[in-house]
Amino acid sequence: MRSLLAALLAVLLVAPPAHAHGGGPGLGFDLDSATIPQLARRLDAGTLTSVDLTRAYLRRIDTVDRRVRSVVAVDPTALGQAAESDRRRDRGRARGPLDGIPVLLKDNIDTKGLASTAGSRALRVPPRRDAELVGRLRAAGAVVLGKTNLSEWANFRSTRSTSGWSGVGGQTNNPHVLDRNPCGSSSGSGAAVAASLAQVAVGTETDGSIVCPAGQNGVVGLKPTLGAISGEGIVPISSRQDTAGPMARHVVDAAILMSVLDRRGGDYATAAGADVLRGARVGVWRKAGASPEADRVVQAAVDALRRSGATVVDVELPYQEQIDAVEFPALITEFKHDLERYLATRPGAPRTLDELIRFNERDPVELSKFGQELFLAARDAPPLTDPTYRQQRDTATGLARRSIDEVLAAHRLDVVMAPTNSPAWRTDHAAGDAYVLGTSTPAAAAGYPNATVPAGFAGPLPIGVSFMAGRDADARVLRFAAAFEHTTRARQAPRYLPALP
Repeated sequence: MRSLLAALLAVLLVAPPAHAHGGGPGLGFDLDSATIPQLARRLDAGTLTSVDLTRAYLRRIDTVDRRVRSVVAVDPTALGQAAESDRRRDRGRARGPLDGIPVLLKDNIDTKGLASTAGSRALRVPPRRDAELVGRLRAAGAVVLGKTNLSEWANFRSTRSTSGWSGVGGQTNNPHVLDRNPCGSSSGSGAAVAASLAQVAVGTETDGSIVCPAGQNGVVGLKPTLGAISGEGIVPISSRQDTAGPMARHVVDAAILMSVLDRRGGDYATAAGADVLRGARVGVWRKAGASPEADRVVQAAVDALRRSGATVVDVELPYQEQIDAVEFPALITEFKHDLERYLATRPGAPRTLDELIRFNERDPVELSKFGQELFLAARDAPPLTDPTYRQQRDTATGLARRSIDEVLAAHRLDVVMAPTNSPAWRTDHAAGDAYVLGTSTPAAAAGYPNATVPAGFAGPLPIGVSFMAGRDADARVLRFAAAFEHTTRARQAPRYLPALP
């Protein structure tokens, strides 16, 4: 252990230690705390190049990620992309704040010629074109640095899966405490951003897969309004709930990334700079009693909001049991339909769920940790025309929207705040995940925005709080996340502890 840490220190040559804070060799500043606007100012002033920045992140992937295991593929053209960005900037043709900034992508997002496996060994032939959101990143000048591990098939293969594990990438670890779980399914994106392996990353969520890994890894995550970001070229669970979204160490960076990803053209960076707490009305959905550590962090967050001039009202979101009863069976039906439609776009891959099931049965790795119960259930699911399915989907979406809309209206609230996560559990492939607390379902099933931001710790393990609001209120939840971040400054760099004492 000590020899490995010493090797990291020797390679990264920074103070404070790179394994604690996120330095970069020769940069002269701390990567962990740097924001995109700060980096853009350095790039414009000529005191930093995109090549140097990209090289620093690549070196951290080579060293720090040996323990975190969050990156499954590095783009061999990354330094070339960075050099082209530097040439644009030299000519006065920078394309905006994301030009020259390294970005990691969850490996269920199609990237031409690079990985894009959804964690499955069945998708080892790369796609022939970029997903639409990747095209938007390239047009903005971002450096596509590589691909991050995920819970295989976005955690929709087994009822006893372990988040952060895939047949392609193995097990991703939580950088705060390495034997703890990073949560899923955007586990690699959350862990990589926390470990300063890229400036920002893109994750995807169906229900909790951005906000949970953001919360458990101690970073910012936005699950946007459904449809704000194109889902074309992303391995699906359900087009009725799936969305990509930004993950970052700082709210302003998530907002800048969202401004590029959003096909509606919103400017979220401006929104993230506003202080909206004084005079605001915030509902708090505590979900108290499940986790004493989360209860404590939520109370501290409430106290911070009140000190900043907000009125905080305790609320309960109704209809949760009814939503839970129908969301999952609706997703099972949608998964088969949407996945097989996607597979038709991937030459060299299985074409049907049946073929995937047989592939897994033959493969020596895929079923080595847990099974494929959800694949088997989806194989036998009814079609999208089935009346029972249609009622399930209508009920899940309709009640989820009402659960948020009615509470916002009844209490004249700007947003609802809730705990994002309980402390990360110990990774255990035999037992599977040990979820204690989550609040993602109302916004996920409704298609409404949900932004999580670091709020506190249970020992060394991060706990986040989420801000939710109605449809197209993405800028509003980012404003509240930014104001909360500024008020509390709760985030800390990971310490890479091997285990808890």
